[in-house]
Amino acid sequence: MIRKDRGEKRIRLKRHIRLTVSGTPERPRLTVFRSARHLYTQIIDDTTGTTLVAASDLAKAYKEQYQGAGSPKEVGHKLGLLTARLAKEKNISTLRYVTGMS
Repeated sequence: MIRKDRGEKRIRLKRHIRLTVSGTPERPRLTVFRSARHLYTQIIDDTTGTTLVAASDLAKAYKEQYQGAGSPKEVGHKLGLLTARLAKEKNISTLRYVTGMS
């Protein structure tokens, strides 16, 4: 019996998702990555290969706006609000959402 470790499974799943979902200029892709301690979000246009918006709970804008750390659920909610605000500043109103596996 062949056993794959968690890392190989995560990479395989990520590759499968990326084959089916891609961001366009009209509807860029939103990715969310959760590490053991922090959260990261990116809005990506895959046709040009550029990151349009990036935010994390380590960013200066996040720390200025939301000073208390709170629970992980609160941090995720606040990071989502920050990402939405940054997207609106760049006139991005619709997205394709893909969750990053950690």
